[in-house]
Amino acid sequence: MTLDASNVAGLSASDREKLRTLGKDLSRAWSHPGVTMETRKKIVRMLISEIIVNVTDDSIVAIIHWHGGDHSRVEVRKNKAGQTRWTTSADVVELVRVLARQMPDASIAAVLNRSGKVTGRGNGWSRPSVCSLRHQRQIPPYREGERAERGEATLDEAAVALKLSRTAVRRLIGTGTISARQICPNAPWIVRQEDLASPVVRQAAAQRRRSQRPRPENPLQNALEL
Repeated sequence: MTLDASNVAGLSASDREKLRTLGKDLSRAWSHPGVTMETRKKIVRMLISEIIVNVTDDSIVAIIHWHGGDHSRVEVRKNKAGQTRWTTSADVVELVRVLARQMPDASIAAVLNRSGKVTGRGNGWSRPSVCSLRHQRQIPPYREGERAERGEATLDEAAVALKLSRTAVRRLIGTGTISARQICPNAPWIVRQEDLASPVVRQAAAQRRRSQRPRPENPLQNALEL
């Protein structure tokens, strides 16, 4: 049987009954593994008389006229310039916006991957993909030295300033001696340079350094151990 609106009137009683059966389960007829694209086109032609589309500034409105006199209205929002259906989630975009004030694209990609964030296509992040997202969303890249200009230091920079190990600085952060913030899990800790210069932090760092110094050898104790 050929599906063609032009010969519906000439269908036999059995063919009409088959069409009624298909009409009751159109989704099955449409999604059947054996159906071809040509058949789907013929189904559409039999169901739809015409489609009138009206395009506005931010949306597309389609009026579908069905054979039989009914009609339906469908409205969808237009994609913005540079936007596709493979859109990165808003929370990731905002995260990149904040991270871009702290680190270059390659480091941002590493943080996103460690946090389990994916691109709009569901892929992992790389330096080029972060760069592409920034350009689409007009996010300026990290400029070397801008973090220091804001009076901020990383964990490594704080360790150098206090003459401590990263682990020791992290412990001071954990006890609340040093105030620090982390933009998201797996992102670097950010410390205010003015906090590193405070007497409380300097005193705590000095105590840490003294506790980390190797103890002087005791000749008597060494003799007993022999």
